[in-house]
Amino acid sequence: MSVYMVERNLKGISMEDLAGAQKAAIAKAGEMSNSGVQISYIRSTFAPEDGRCMCLFDAQSESDVRKLNDDAGLPYENVVNALDLTP
Repeated sequence: MSVYMVERNLKGISMEDLAGAQKAAIAKAGEMSNSGVQISYIRSTFAPEDGRCMCLFDAQSESDVRKLNDDAGLPYENVVNALDLTP
């Protein structure tokens, strides 16, 4: 498994909609995992001033991460392989 970072532009999103998007990502990851696709939501970081949002997923492939976001209807600009440097 590898960590993938999903880059989003969510400028102007309400906190309620942001929470809903996070719940949608978590739910879709659960659905995909239950169907045999190894993927999990790790966490997100949101910068409200400029709308940047970075979401981390643990997955087998970039295409699985893209599918999760597409199927959940979550907008994104890019998906890249990343390193999660949690201490």
